[in-house]
Amino acid sequence: MKEELIIEIKELIKTSDEDSIEINPNYLTYFEEEELLDIKNQLLERKSSMSALSSGYLDELYEKTKKDEL
Repeated sequence: MKEELIIEIKELIKTSDEDSIEINPNYLTYFEEEELLDIKNQLLERKSSMSALSSGYLDELYEKTKKDEL
């Protein structure tokens, strides 16, 4: 289970498909499963927040460019 969580965390850290994320294998023994799950959940929340912020920014930018065209 820990190894699966590490793989999921690596995927969440990536910013593009070409990224190669390496995490020290010692983390598998250092962190408990619950801690890794918490890290994963925090990354999911941040990714969701960033997506919402980006979406809002793009909407605002679109509205401004629409006004400029008028």
